[in-house]
Amino acid sequence: MNPPCGRCKKPVYPTEKINCLDKFWHKGCFSCEVCKMALSMSNYKGFEKKPYCSMHYPKTSFTIVTDTPENKRLKQQTMLNSQALYKEEFEKTKGKGFSVVADTPEMQRVKKTQDQISHALYKEDFEKNKGKGFSVVTDTPEMQRLKKTQDQISNIKYHEEFEKSKIRSDAPPPENRREDEQPNDPRLIQPAVQPRPLAPPAGGPRYQALYSYTAAEADEVSLQEGDLILNVETIDAGWVFGFNQRTGQRGMLPANYIRPI
Repeated sequence: MNPPCGRCKKPVYPTEKINCLDKFWHKGCFSCEVCKMALSMSNYKGFEKKPYCSMHYPKTSFTIVTDTPENKRLKQQTMLNSQALYKEEFEKTKGKGFSVVADTPEMQRVKKTQDQISHALYKEDFEKNKGKGFSVVTDTPEMQRLKKTQDQISNIKYHEEFEKSKIRSDAPPPENRREDEQPNDPRLIQPAVQPRPLAPPAGGPRYQALYSYTAAEADEVSLQEGDLILNVETIDAGWVFGFNQRTGQRGMLPANYIRPI
């Protein structure tokens, strides 16, 4: 038997049945109690098993209680009961936890004696461990000279390592050098040597540069729009290794700047 509708009380057939708020509804009967706007399972709000829209949903509010003499008496009685319970709990737990000790002259003397004993034990332990750990070294002229010599040796080693790494690294491209890095002495200026293009490797995939790119590091390759890139190898996400046929350089370049042809 088909259940009755929650609004019109007529039978609700399965094809148009809505089960909500512990009732069954016709799709047309499931509407706001105030404005009769059609509702669905996603936008209704229920109050006392009746559907409402967001605009006419009943607002709950607090009830203001008048501060009558009877209410004042009940409030005072409640406070007295709370104080009585607190005092009872205090009497039960008294002596089980810590207690406040008066700061009498006798207690001050005991405290001072304990501080002196702690100081004596600390000094004794310090004397036992003296010499086992680090010791303070006097900053004599001899120590200052040794320190200065060590700093000079460290500085020399640093410059040697810097020069070695400078020789191993590739020189930056001429267009990226600043003018203030050029030597001032005309005798030290040497004519620029044009790099000999490397022979293009045979075979392999062929790519074309979509945009121009200026190398930011020594192991990167500069590009111009339309350059032909050969032997492209993927390094990681976003970077590849390839050979620029125009410049004869081989190195890293951004993967999104080229496309296969």
